[in-house]
Amino acid sequence: MSPTVLLTGASGYVGSRLLPNLQAADLEVRAMARRPESLTLPRQANGAVTEVVAGDVVENRGLDAALEGIDVAYYMIHSMGRGSGPTSEFAARDRIAASNFATAAKRAGVQRVIYLGGLGPTDGMASEHLKSRHEVADILADEGPAFSHVRAAMVIGNGSASFEMLRALVKRLPAMICPKWVDTRSQPIAISDVISTLSALATRPQLPADVQIGGADILTYRAMMKRVAAILGRRPPLIVPVPVLTPRLSSYWVTLVTPVEHGLVQPLVKGLATEMIVESPPPAGLNDNPLGFEAAVRAALAGG
Repeated sequence: MSPTVLLTGASGYVGSRLLPNLQAADLEVRAMARRPESLTLPRQANGAVTEVVAGDVVENRGLDAALEGIDVAYYMIHSMGRGSGPTSEFAARDRIAASNFATAAKRAGVQRVIYLGGLGPTDGMASEHLKSRHEVADILADEGPAFSHVRAAMVIGNGSASFEMLRALVKRLPAMICPKWVDTRSQPIAISDVISTLSALATRPQLPADVQIGGADILTYRAMMKRVAAILGRRPPLIVPVPVLTPRLSSYWVTLVTPVEHGLVQPLVKGLATEMIVESPPPAGLNDNPLGFEAAVRAALAGG
């Protein structure tokens, strides 16, 4: 029998794209939201309407009802960088939320929990943003049911905060002074490959604990900007890396020239100093043939 799925974060960037894939796989999907009345979801191909239930992971409200009868739960909740306040406050909220959800999922008899986090180091070298993502994964794994941590670097897609930041820098700045992170290597991945991997884990017989996924290319951020410029038909920006410009300072001018809110820009920029590369390839059948960077960018520019 097909598993029954709970999707949290259904209105978010990844969640809103994951939902149609789960529906296309003929899975029974339930979406959870703090304010169900504000969540409008597309109808399924057969005309059915996805069930939406109320639940708040931080306040531990409505989780038992939302998880009742669920086999697979997608945890797509992350508050880092949104709104105002120091990083420590968001990290604390995420710890509480993850613990509440993991405990409720285990109590409800959920068979597996799937979470999307980030590539990069899990030790003291990680940025505050990545430390929080890894910490959430540890809590879900330790306190909940069987768990799969899907880890990705920059997601290339229309509406992805990281990609919109990259595109705006290329389009609006003929020259830029950057910190040394401009030559940090990363393995950006197309949103379609992220969604395919997440979807496959719902019904995969053996659930891998750690799934590292990346695109076909490993590039520095400098190389990414040059390639995006070529695709857009623009001259590549003149990039001058300087050691005295900190990620914190650079996040302010990035905010000025991109449409991404500063609360998201700051943790993203701070994380750029760390290499995000797949160190252990995923099991066969997961992200076997990822798109290359140029193909992912063209798909994003076309609305994908």
